[in-house]
Amino acid sequence: MPDVRKRIILFFFIFHFSFFILNFSFAQRVAVVLSGGAAKGGAHIGVLRALEENQVPVNYIVGTSIGAVVGAMYASGYSPDEIEKLMDSRAFQQWAAGVIDDNYIYYYHKEDPNASWITTSFDFTRKLTSILPAQLIKTYEIDFQIMKILSQANAVAGGDFNKLMVPFRCVVADIDTTAQMILRNGDLSSAVRGSMSLPLVFSPVVINNKLVYDGGMYNNFPCDVALHDFKPDVIIGSRVARRYQKPDKDDMVSQLLTMLMERQSDTIVYPNSVMIVPNVPSINLLDFSKTALLADSGYAAAMRGLPDIRKLVKDSVSVEEIRRRRSEFNGSKPLFQFDSIHIMGLNKAQSGYVVQILKHGKKTISIDELHQEYFRLIEEGFIRTIFPAARFNPKTGFYDLYLDVKKANKFGAQFGGNFSLGSTSEAFLELQYKYLWTKALRFYTNGYFGKVYSSAKLGGRIDFNSKLPFFIEANYTYNHFNYFKTASFFFDDKTPNYIIESEYFGDLKTGVPVTNKGKLTLGIVSAYINDRYYQDNSFSRVDTADQTSFNFFSPTLGFDLNGMNRKQFSSAGARLVISLSYINGREGMVPGSTAINKTAISSYHDWFKVRLVYDNFFETLGPFKFGLYAEGVLSNQPLFSNYTSSLLFASTFQPIPESQAYFLPPFRANNYAAGGLKVVWQIYKKIEYRLEGYLFQPYREILKNPVDFSAYYGPEFAVRSYMASTAVVYHSPLGPISVSVNYYDKMPDLFTINFNFGFIIFNRRAMP
Repeated sequence: MPDVRKRIILFFFIFHFSFFILNFSFAQRVAVVLSGGAAKGGAHIGVLRALEENQVPVNYIVGTSIGAVVGAMYASGYSPDEIEKLMDSRAFQQWAAGVIDDNYIYYYHKEDPNASWITTSFDFTRKLTSILPAQLIKTYEIDFQIMKILSQANAVAGGDFNKLMVPFRCVVADIDTTAQMILRNGDLSSAVRGSMSLPLVFSPVVINNKLVYDGGMYNNFPCDVALHDFKPDVIIGSRVARRYQKPDKDDMVSQLLTMLMERQSDTIVYPNSVMIVPNVPSINLLDFSKTALLADSGYAAAMRGLPDIRKLVKDSVSVEEIRRRRSEFNGSKPLFQFDSIHIMGLNKAQSGYVVQILKHGKKTISIDELHQEYFRLIEEGFIRTIFPAARFNPKTGFYDLYLDVKKANKFGAQFGGNFSLGSTSEAFLELQYKYLWTKALRFYTNGYFGKVYSSAKLGGRIDFNSKLPFFIEANYTYNHFNYFKTASFFFDDKTPNYIIESEYFGDLKTGVPVTNKGKLTLGIVSAYINDRYYQDNSFSRVDTADQTSFNFFSPTLGFDLNGMNRKQFSSAGARLVISLSYINGREGMVPGSTAINKTAISSYHDWFKVRLVYDNFFETLGPFKFGLYAEGVLSNQPLFSNYTSSLLFASTFQPIPESQAYFLPPFRANNYAAGGLKVVWQIYKKIEYRLEGYLFQPYREILKNPVDFSAYYGPEFAVRSYMASTAVVYHSPLGPISVSVNYYDKMPDLFTINFNFGFIIFNRRAMP
């Protein structure tokens, strides 16, 4: 009996062992290879979806460029549906285009708008060629997002790509050795970001002390990598773009890329293989808006190739099993919290400044908290490049953040202005100096040079990044307006035809952010204004002008919420400005030779003033955008010694850019309400047609006594004035080019026709 029992046990042992050996002998290992091809790589998603749904095992995955992006996400536990949802999103399209989400653009850090066309920076110690940008697209957002998407999976794998949910290989181009580099371990997000560094489009990445670019430069379809590293039984290749294409004669980037990329094979040199070639349309390199369509194309191509795949691959893995593995892998990902930050490229003081911005003294921060402060740091403008990497520390249970930082050049310049067929031509130049210390310091000086307007400004700002950030800024400004040279508005005898305003003022202010698009400021202005004018046209060359001077100081509390999409000719967004000011000063009036009253006047004035501006594009109907603009001033401001000086120191309604260069009495008052509607029609891409109309309602009009030229108030709400503009605007890379017809009610010439190239934007005025 014992012998029988032994024979039975031996039989079962031999049977199961033989079954195991046979099963092992015939088990097939499948490698999927994903080619480069920029946005066309969305088709890879459909290929992976079809393989999953039809229970074809994916034991290994190899990718280059966009194939590395899709492959790494799949290997990191993302399903094809999740990958498609991400790549098809508006957010992903913005990352690829270098656009930072509006939620991370901080108006608090923005400089006052000016007339600049071009902004550049330079370092006298560097070569001229290093000033040129290394890429067309800023990669701040996509660098951060790839780190966010892949770092947790890399933590699970301990930096070993074999230990991801699916063993993975990434191919990059080592431009030093002009050869491919196969990445098997290290920082997964850096590897993928390096593999997608398309020359001239995205900046390169440093990996293992090597400068690497897009893997497609030397191996766009890395089947050889799959064979060498994994020795699979079957290779399934997904190819979305041919490696060598004829360059476009009108596309310089395509010409340069053709010169940089090596000729390579687009086939699989392996007998047990299936090539899947989706029918992809011709699309822009970075047009990810068609990801869903491309994924469908990849799915259809994989389904067409399924019979050939099943001839080679007999094994199956159920959808439920794949989901279980994915869930188990994702469930082991550590919580994304940082406790340590390591800075490379900055000195100790500068590194401390960066850490303070990012952590604000907290022991740990989440990835979402880091995201917000990370872009606040970038928006300050002191960082030229920054590359993040997250590494999990199993001893602490948190991630360490490594930042490779290059400071922005200390010196910068802005050039611009406006070219006009009218009187608003001007040139603009600004020079800047930035220094990153334990605080951020910025110094600047600018100048406007034109017939009607000239100005000079000198200032500086220091930023304090405490838990509640704040800044202190000081400026000294000179503004000069020569309204005598303003077109034809002074040909009527009833309008003063000689007015020159000169302002000299210093201001000191501090401010704090209010949400990402707003700031609250408190400041004080000390100013001297000198105006020279004749009060009618009865004067000769030997006559002297009347002069009114006003020495004053003014504390001001202001709130500014600004989400407009442009600094001039906006077509989207909203802005709200509220300011409360107190003005106290002394008026001095010295009459000229034509004055009726020859007595010099000196008097003190003080008043409070509240100003409100609301500008909002609130509705879109097809290509039409509708906006509302409202403005109001409430004050107890007194009249000055005569009619012209009372108008010059009154508040002004100037909603149309060109109106800033004109002296418009019907649109000046001490108290008023004004508003209007705007319609913007997008004719073609960056070409717009604009139509604007406004009503100006003063509480009491400022009138002139013809006997002695003194000023007095008219009846309440007795008159109102209208202003309108129609324009065709082309938003060129330098600035707007516009042809406009403007209407100003109650002026001698009701209409003006003008052509402008550039911005009609001035430095801040002395009077708040």
